Amino acid sequence: MNFQRGKQREEPEINLIPMIDVLLVILIFMMVTTTFSQFSELQINLPTAQADKPEEKPTAINVAVDVAGHYTVNGKPYAGKDVDGLALELKRAAGSATPEPVVIISADANSTHQSVVNVMEAARQAGLSRLTFATQRKKGNS
Repeated sequence: MNFQRGKQREEPEINLIPMIDVLLVILIFMMVTTTFSQFSELQINLPTAQADKPEEKPTAINVAVDVAGHYTVNGKPYAGKDVDGLALELKRAAGSATPEPVVIISADANSTHQSVVNVMEAARQAGLSRLTFATQRKKGNS
């Protein structure tokens, strides 16, 4: 009940400005007095390891195939076109290389598919299972 007529009751209000001032002073005090550990002061003993010698690169046997189906093994022309003779030539080029050499087939873009398959079959007969094909970028593309 409101016994005082005409007189309005004032609502209490909370003034936040002094509280914000106190919090800012505390924050500044904490920032000034806090010390940060520096990593340069740490003494660290790093673990050591003994690495093995890197694996040697395998020798490569380059076989080039031209448009006419002629073969060149490591820059030496091979006269025949038969698979058995080419397999012997690949064995001779491989010698006793360890690890197993990689046969790199560089075929002309217009050479026949059969010429490339003959090189792959000769490598299989010679016991060489690591084959790769040499390619090049088109001159117009970067």
